[in-house]
Amino acid sequence: MSSMYTTFAEQYDTAVQDNIYNAHLERPSLQAIIGDVSECDVIDLGCGSGVYADYLIKGGASKLTCIDYSPEMVEIVKRKFGERINAYAQDASIGLIKEESESADLIISPLMIHYLEDLSVLFNDVARVLKNGGSFAFSTHHPFADFECSLSGNYFERELITEMWDTVGEPLEVRFYRRSLTELIEAITKSGLVVTQVSEGKVSEVVKDMSPERYDYLSKNPNFIFIKCQKLA
Repeated sequence: MSSMYTTFAEQYDTAVQDNIYNAHLERPSLQAIIGDVSECDVIDLGCGSGVYADYLIKGGASKLTCIDYSPEMVEIVKRKFGERINAYAQDASIGLIKEESESADLIISPLMIHYLEDLSVLFNDVARVLKNGGSFAFSTHHPFADFECSLSGNYFERELITEMWDTVGEPLEVRFYRRSLTELIEAITKSGLVVTQVSEGKVSEVVKDMSPERYDYLSKNPNFIFIKCQKLA
C-alpha cells in the first residue's frame, strides 16, 4: 500500500477533485458505462476518498457500501457521508467476504485491481455477490500503456512495477501489477461474468486549458481501460 493512500490520504483527496487523470479522464469515462444507479444496491470497491460515493448518492443509489484497503481513506468517506453509506476497510485480494451472495445490483471498482496480484479470488466473489442481471464496472491501467513499464519485455508476463507518482504534489512510490489483456479477460470469463461493454476512455475537453501537451497525448494514446460485465441469470 503506497503512502499516497495512507499518510497522504487528505492530500490525495484534494488532488483528485480536479486533476487530469482522475477527474477529467477516468471518472467521466467510467461513469459513461456505469449507467443508471437509481434504486440500486451498490458496492464501491476501492472507494478511495469518496469521489464516486458522491456521484452514486446523487444518482439515487438506494444503498451504498464503500470498501477500501486504506483505513485512512475509509475515515474520510465516513466523515463526508456519515449514515448515508456503510464503509469499512478490507483487502480486496481476499474477495468480498463480508457481503452476502446475490445482494448487489452494481459493483464498481475505479483504478484498483492493478494493485492485486491475482484477480481470480475477487472476480469470483464479485460474481457471487451480484444479483442475477447485476453489473460489475471497473477501470484499470491499459495493458498497452503499462507495457512501456515492462522489465522483462514479455507482454504476457505479469510483472510487479514500481514507479514514482507525483499525484499529491510530491513524488511517492507506488507499486502495481502489469498484466496482459488476455489475463484480464480470462479473469472475467472464468468467474462466469460476461463482458458487455469496453471503452478505452476519452479525455475531457477542459484538459486543453489545463495542459495542451497532456491533452494531445491522451487524445492519441490509451491510458486506462474501462470494462463492464454482467452476471446473467
